[in-house]
Amino acid sequence: MSGPTESPESVAVVVVTHNRAELLERMLDGLAAQTHRPDAVIVIDNVSTDHTRSVLDARTDLPLHVTTTASNLGGAGGFHIGMRAAYDAGWDRIWLMDDDVVPAPDCLDELMAVDEDCLTSVREDLTGALVEKAAVDFDLRNPLAIRPKRAAVDTTYADRASMPALVEVQNVAFEGFMVRRDVVTRIGFPDPEFFIFYDDAEYAVRARRAGWRIWAVRDARLVRQLDFNQQHDLSGWKGFYMFRNLFVVHFRHGENVLVRLKPWLITLAVVLLSPLRGGRGEAGNVIRAMRSARGMRHLTKSAAPPR
Repeated sequence: MSGPTESPESVAVVVVTHNRAELLERMLDGLAAQTHRPDAVIVIDNVSTDHTRSVLDARTDLPLHVTTTASNLGGAGGFHIGMRAAYDAGWDRIWLMDDDVVPAPDCLDELMAVDEDCLTSVREDLTGALVEKAAVDFDLRNPLAIRPKRAAVDTTYADRASMPALVEVQNVAFEGFMVRRDVVTRIGFPDPEFFIFYDDAEYAVRARRAGWRIWAVRDARLVRQLDFNQQHDLSGWKGFYMFRNLFVVHFRHGENVLVRLKPWLITLAVVLLSPLRGGRGEAGNVIRAMRSARGMRHLTKSAAPPR
């Protein structure tokens, strides 16, 4: 007499979108083509003003649950709402997805086959080149490391074929990151106050500090539809969030006093060098970022573990 068989785990996909209807449609096509059908697709529409609503209304082929926010909460706010909705609905795994990636048909199958609590897909561009930026070394110990990301998957491996089946990573992007609900129960939700940038890295640090390892699954392919450009104008509005959220990660998770002091040194250096590079805009951004980051030393209450 055979023993009882475990029922397969359920999985909800969380997608955040804002005014990119054409990209969203391609992404949803990819979800509809999955060999492992998701149990729910939770779409957080950050108050799009294009034809995103009509794209979503037409998707009768997917188990969609759409929330339209009252204002643009950024990726961080969207993923916060979406993960909370998936958690509250009781799904076993939660797969976070941006609107500018398309999963290969077997991507979800490959992830669900791995019995680990924290996983991430591996991204490539439209030519098939490896563009996975998840860090294999995210250094919050060395005060001389200006950027904590010291090495990434795509700087460590020449191509997907040269990767082992599983690669341990130390941070993630919310473009293909999968987490079991036990992790959320323990560490909580993405911090909505980040708005954009580093919300995913901060979440990964929390998971690792709680004892989990994060694995990039080589054969879980995710195709990025846009060029990977991480260079932003540090004197513009995005520059503020890049500075501030980087500082918050150091304040919250720096492993020694010198690392936690690093934001102050970066601020001083940017201000002193601003006449030679970013000018008053960049100097103003870094000063505002430091002021704001000091008030975010602790996790936002809404991101705390559920009670």
